Amino acid sequence: MTEKAMLFDTARCTACKGCQVACKCWNNLPSGDGGCADSMDFKGVYQNPADINGTTRLIMTFNEFEAPESQKRMGWAFGRRSCQHCTDAGCVQICPAGALFRDEETGMITHDANKCVGCQYCSTACPYDVPRYDKLAGRPDPVINKCYGCVDRIHNGMAPACVTTCQPGALQFGDRDEMIRLAHEAVDRLQAKGFTDACVYGEEEMGGLHVIQVLKYGIEDHGQVANPKKSVLNTVHDYTAPVVGGIAGLVFLGLAGMTALSAGAEKHDQVIYNPETTDTLDMNTGAVLKHGDGQGTKSFKQYMSQVPIFKKWGEDDHE
Repeated sequence: MTEKAMLFDTARCTACKGCQVACKCWNNLPSGDGGCADSMDFKGVYQNPADINGTTRLIMTFNEFEAPESQKRMGWAFGRRSCQHCTDAGCVQICPAGALFRDEETGMITHDANKCVGCQYCSTACPYDVPRYDKLAGRPDPVINKCYGCVDRIHNGMAPACVTTCQPGALQFGDRDEMIRLAHEAVDRLQAKGFTDACVYGEEEMGGLHVIQVLKYGIEDHGQVANPKKSVLNTVHDYTAPVVGGIAGLVFLGLAGMTALSAGAEKHDQVIYNPETTDTLDMNTGAVLKHGDGQGTKSFKQYMSQVPIFKKWGEDDHE
């Protein structure tokens, strides 16, 4: 079997969200309320839910942009937010338990939730901020739950569930080389019609994605990541993985834990305080915000205690 890929042509997409529904139906995922249980919370955006989560592996995004060449003052650039299935996948590289792996026949990045230890390193390693987590029966901590490319369907001669339901043909599936060829043809047509920012996305990014996209209005307007790269966590892993010894392992574990937590649910607008240096640090960038008296909202010890693996050790110590 040759490498496969999905092709998403934004110029054909109507944002009907049929693909979202098909994904949930095939994978038996609950719909939830999308965060809009209270109608007063509606923000005037059709994107629902606001982002992918532990029970929603795929969403269609609604990105508003200025359209000066159009009769409309504002335009919508529809997007597809889900796993991109990178060839050079940082999540696979960093997973300590082998819960994430590349299906060699198709190229899709799939997972085994039963192997997941809940460290959430993969979330930090992913430049697209894709991996999400959900509770699994019999497990105390959330485990990986993301798009796996419907490899079970592919191996049985079927297309991914999302592709089969797309009425306007915005989603196609086939050999990766063929999808890239079709993407370039679509971009050529768009550029000939005056859409000069139209481009193919996914041909080279992260070693080549297995979700190839035709971006009608360009990378930025469709909410895609320009020049995606693996995180510093992967770089640390490259240096420490071959080293045998407890010190190297502890250094990597500490850096990984700190970095992983910075991508967690509480990462926004928070700072940490290091009493040894009396520095108040930006939790996301590590930049020194203040030196001297005055403590941030969390102590360094409190911050580290939230890292899943350290939290578990702390609980074990009290048993």
